[in-house]
Amino acid sequence: MKPIYLGTTAVAAMFGASLILGSTSESATAAPAGIKNVVLVHGAFADGSGWEAVARILEKDGYKVSVAQPPETSYADDQKYTKAAIDAMGGPVVLVGHSYGGSIITEAGNDPNVAALVYIAAFALDDGESCASIEQAVPQASRAFKPDGDGNWWIDQRHFVADFAADIPPAVSHFMAIAQVPISTDAFTHKVTNPAWKTKPTWYMVAGEDRSINPIQERMMAKRAKATTVEVKASHVAYMSHPRETARLIEEAAMSGHTNP
Repeated sequence: MKPIYLGTTAVAAMFGASLILGSTSESATAAPAGIKNVVLVHGAFADGSGWEAVARILEKDGYKVSVAQPPETSYADDQKYTKAAIDAMGGPVVLVGHSYGGSIITEAGNDPNVAALVYIAAFALDDGESCASIEQAVPQASRAFKPDGDGNWWIDQRHFVADFAADIPPAVSHFMAIAQVPISTDAFTHKVTNPAWKTKPTWYMVAGEDRSINPIQERMMAKRAKATTVEVKASHVAYMSHPRETARLIEEAAMSGHTNP
């Protein structure tokens, strides 16, 4: 059965209601064994509302979920907002990043409360790498990324659906295109240091039909991180088109960690 998505009006309301720590909520379901807390980090050109279907599944299964809202204004700002979300959980967390969110969690994952990392079609960068350098190493299918005069990058709206979100309902992908959050040049070109995946257990979901990050690069990053890896037939927003598979991978990471007393 395909997941149910919100209509345009509901999605718009979520975009406008973003807070510094995102939306944190607890389920009445009994807490699962393993790590109980999950922090979800969005990527470039998006905000945290796209995680809704994944968050609902995790909450139903007993996890405490926080959807971080890094503003994409600078790498330092994005680290600050993500670390605030981690700290607010008050215990061990599974830290999950999509796309540019992978770059964020690669450094934020060094927080002592981060017990496991999960990359969803994301940049699992090594020392000295940036999102920009990985994108240039192997050609991506998209040529729709455009700079403006203010140090930000956008996706040309005419190509947004095909290059970023081809396998989700048209009303949702259209709204994402017109509500996209630009990413700063600073965030896109920041060179990562001390990657957390070198010391933390790691999981990776490859999006096999990704036109934003070349799947060849995704497989390479997953392999060198020694990540437990799954691959789905999905566009760049695999967490939206395959929320159940995404939640399953996150729960696998959570179950591998600390157990309840």
